[in-house]
Amino acid sequence: MGRDRARHRGVAGAATTVNLPHLDRLVDAVQTNCHIADASHAADMTLCIYLLQMREFFRWEQGIAPMQRLPNDEVGAWLAQRESLWTSLEGEPFAPLPLQGGSFDPFDAAAVNAQLRPFGLVYGAGYTAPGCASFFLGELLRVQSRDGIELLVSGCEHARGLAAAPAVLAGSKVLLRQESLARWIWEKFEAWTLKRQEGPFKAALDAYGFDRLGPAAVERLIEAEAETLVLHELGEHRAGRLLGPDWQTLRNVLVSRRTDLYVRAARDHLADCLVTLPTLLLRRSDASLHFWFANLEGVRALLFPRLMAAYSAWCAGDDGAALRDALAAGATHWARACQQFLTLHRRPGADGPSLVDECVESPDWVLH
Repeated sequence: MGRDRARHRGVAGAATTVNLPHLDRLVDAVQTNCHIADASHAADMTLCIYLLQMREFFRWEQGIAPMQRLPNDEVGAWLAQRESLWTSLEGEPFAPLPLQGGSFDPFDAAAVNAQLRPFGLVYGAGYTAPGCASFFLGELLRVQSRDGIELLVSGCEHARGLAAAPAVLAGSKVLLRQESLARWIWEKFEAWTLKRQEGPFKAALDAYGFDRLGPAAVERLIEAEAETLVLHELGEHRAGRLLGPDWQTLRNVLVSRRTDLYVRAARDHLADCLVTLPTLLLRRSDASLHFWFANLEGVRALLFPRLMAAYSAWCAGDDGAALRDALAAGATHWARACQQFLTLHRRPGADGPSLVDECVESPDWVLH
């Protein structure tokens, strides 16, 4: 696929080596599963998001540095080849992972990581949405403990899929993928340079010295904003304790992609109202607040317009008063919304997914 699986260069250009026997076989199996997963749900994306993610995926697979000009002819040929590959893999079962202890279920991340950790590797597997599997294999940089949660930080990635979430909560562990984080932010910066609009992202860049450092400020932003992503995942863990194990069961039975987006946005808001934003306000992390609001978009922005109004008041100098009020109201509101979804899901003899579909359509859930 254009990358040396046992030794390649990440975003920063530093080569990595791993001494796991037959690493190439493992990488090929994980990457095959990534392709099978992409074959089943890449078409669910909007055309704009699909093309942006494919461009970023091409950069990763070919080892092309951020901001480097892409060879358009090569990208076009690669895109056709990749879609042909997905067509050939659609409906195929996920492959077991070959390791020294035998063949492992690709969704048994705990067992796989027990095999890989001594070799400085970390593996991730799960579902980002109903029916949307995701896998990755990367270099394990360090392990930390945060509020009783194990934080696994990965560096360069040996295998990944089209959508590469830079941070995820996996049970009682948080996986922070630094290479994916860096590539995501560089792509965001490159898009911003086309118009250089004022707004939260420009404010975040300025807070990291963009006026003095230019693009070098992006590296400072990437290094610091890993913490904001970790705070969100810690918030997800706290929200999970409040909502209980039925939440994942609810997500698994939803049929409508739109409903899943709304349900997921409600829990995201709960997590950020409980942990992320209160912590950033308490720390007076102005740059991180700007960065967080630079990523408030789509369904999340639609459901919580009060939050952007509070951000505007903070920018105008109210010392965070409106934000604190919005977060207090949001913690109550989104906890109630999530519990309502669960109540409908648990109702005996009823079509839970259809009831949740109807519930998310209510304008009552929009927090003005």
